[in-house]
Amino acid sequence: MKELNPKIKYHLIVGLLVSVWIFIFAFIIKPFDDGTITFRSWFLISFGFSLLAFLCYAVLAFLQKILHEKITKWNIGLEIASILFFYFIYLIGIYVYYKSPILKGGYSFAQFFSIIFIKVALILTPLIILARRYLIKLIPIKDDILLFKGENKLDVLKIKKADLVCISNAQNYVEIFYLENDKLHAKLIRSSLKKVQEDFTFLVQIHRSHLINPSHFKSWRNPNTIILTQIELPVAKNYKESLLSL
Repeated sequence: MKELNPKIKYHLIVGLLVSVWIFIFAFIIKPFDDGTITFRSWFLISFGFSLLAFLCYAVLAFLQKILHEKITKWNIGLEIASILFFYFIYLIGIYVYYKSPILKGGYSFAQFFSIIFIKVALILTPLIILARRYLIKLIPIKDDILLFKGENKLDVLKIKKADLVCISNAQNYVEIFYLENDKLHAKLIRSSLKKVQEDFTFLVQIHRSHLINPSHFKSWRNPNTIILTQIELPVAKNYKESLLSL
C-alpha cells in the first residue's frame, strides 16, 4: 500500500464497523466463555470492548491524518505501524476496563493477552486490512498535484503532474524542469535524485543524473540522446532498455 485515504469521516465509519463486529463476536459467539459469565457481564464486556475499539480507531484516524499531512506520503511500513499502534492502545484500554470495578476481571495481563486479546486481534485484522484498502478507492479523483519539498523550509514546489518534464541532479540539489504558461522553467531544491524517485515512482531514470516524466518523451535525437518537451537529455546505456518501450 502506497496511499492513504486521510479523510477522518471514512475512518470513523471503519471504526464503527470494527466496533459492531467486536460486539457481535463477543456477545453472540462468546469466544472465551468458561460457563461462569452472566448475561450482564457478557453485555458489559461486549459493549465496553466495542466502544473502546471505536474510540481507539478514532484516535488512530486523527493521528495518521496529521502524520500524512506532514510527510505527504504513505508506505507499507507506515500502514503496519498504524495497525500495530491501534492494537497497542486498544490492548491497554480493554485491559484497564477488564480490571476495573465494572468487570473485576481475574486474569493476569499475560492470561488476558493470550486468552482474550489474541482471539480479538485474529478476527479483527483481516477486517481492518480490507476496510483500509477499500478506503483508497474512495479518494476523490482530481488533477494530480506534485509537491516537492527540500531540506530547507523554503524549498517547496507545487505543480501539476502533467507539467513536470524532468529532474536532474545538481550536486547537493535537484533541478526540477516544468512547464508554466507553455514555457520551460527550472527550480533548484536541496534534495537527492534517489529521494525524488522514491517519492514519485512514475518517473523513469534515463541516466544516473536524470529522471524524466515519460509523458513528455518525444523522440530519439540519436542513440544517446532523447528529445523531451523543450529540452534534450543524454541516455546512459544501462537505462536505454526502459526507454525503448516508451
